[in-house]
Amino acid sequence: MFTVYIYVLDTLADWELGYVTAELHSGRFFKKNAPEVSVKTVAVYQEPVKTMGGLTVIPDGTVNDIVVSENSVLLLPGANTWDDPKHGAIIEKAGELLSVGAMVCAICGATVALANAGLLDRRLHTSNGAGYLEMVSPGYNGQTFFIDAPSVADHNLVTASSVGSLLWAKQIFEKLAVFQHDTLEAWYAYFNTGEVQHFFALMQTLS
Repeated sequence: MFTVYIYVLDTLADWELGYVTAELHSGRFFKKNAPEVSVKTVAVYQEPVKTMGGLTVIPDGTVNDIVVSENSVLLLPGANTWDDPKHGAIIEKAGELLSVGAMVCAICGATVALANAGLLDRRLHTSNGAGYLEMVSPGYNGQTFFIDAPSVADHNLVTASSVGSLLWAKQIFEKLAVFQHDTLEAWYAYFNTGEVQHFFALMQTLS
């Protein structure tokens, strides 16, 4: 069983989490023998968080509740508030998770927080375009590991740009092995292109 911890913080970019959280929580396209997945929200404090879209999220728990285990998955969304020092606790936890082989998945502004902590210096990664991390993270030293792509998966680290949420979700599902291969390919093709034949292909993989 995997426990997926979603870190929530004020100004969280709602759309960046949409694909991955909807599918992991609902399990609607999971294969029959998929591992169980539990989705929980965590924050610095167990107090309401306001997203960029104005939605209120009441966290299920705090950073201290995250279990450091290979079966834990941490999702770090983009936000305009990552420079607040209080988020240092979740980045420290991200480092602990990476060290034990657990998945850490960061998108947009969250990649800056990882860069500031040196967690991208020796791992393949991406962010909001070439030169972005150098501009916003003075201590960033991972230039030779940067790949200019919407989303990059490197072992147990998955990073994405602000426009990479769909591919980011696909790569996370691949790592968790919760979809059949043909289901995942059809799912990605449908949401990536909007072409109806991929929708019917997706439905056929479930029959």
